[in-house]
Amino acid sequence: MDGGFNLPVIKLAVFIVDWSKLKTISTIFNQSNLRYHFVCKGTGTASSEILDILGIGATHKAVILCLEQDMMAPLLMSEVGRKLGLNHPGTGIGFSIPLSAINDTILKLVAKDAEAAVNAEKYEAGKDEKQMDKKFDLIISILNQGYSDEFMTAARGAGAGGGTVINARGLLKSGPSKIFGISVQDEKEIIMILTTREKKAPIMEAVCKSHGQNSKAGGIIFSVPADNITGIDLR
Repeated sequence: MDGGFNLPVIKLAVFIVDWSKLKTISTIFNQSNLRYHFVCKGTGTASSEILDILGIGATHKAVILCLEQDMMAPLLMSEVGRKLGLNHPGTGIGFSIPLSAINDTILKLVAKDAEAAVNAEKYEAGKDEKQMDKKFDLIISILNQGYSDEFMTAARGAGAGGGTVINARGLLKSGPSKIFGISVQDEKEIIMILTTREKKAPIMEAVCKSHGQNSKAGGIIFSVPADNITGIDLR
């Protein structure tokens, strides 16, 4: 680019907060001149029995995805965490995921925004030593609809703290609704669990055993590394 400005590394920043906080977080994004952010509706994974005891319905969550350059992601996490009070348990979480590729036009637009916005004095690498000592992963599971409560019971038994469910639909080519002899239902549940890396293996082992591809849930389960974590007690 002109002026010798290097193309930045881009990350996908993810925030999961109560739906009532959506307006506040959208305002933060607009003030930060984030060019791309997207919202979908999710549900907290407290069991139906617990929700009935508490006298409340499903806990609606806003799942917000946005693109941010690597060096500015910690600043964005800090700003959102401060204004939404994510340091208090149960208020929400935020994290970022490295991207392996992105279309060139979007990269250049983000780089242009970065060139105008970067302030080196604001960026403090390695500020949170407790977070630097821990590694995190996001476990993503795609299940047939109706198995999220059972799935989370197995995940919690292996050390998971909680998760978020997003309703989705599987898309297939026209023809038989089977892939390699495995029936595929249209309606799906995507469950996202953020966990420390040392807990990832036992959680994935437990849920793959109970809700993997050979079960009625037909789970597809994988994980990706996550960083710039906010909203989780790191002690």
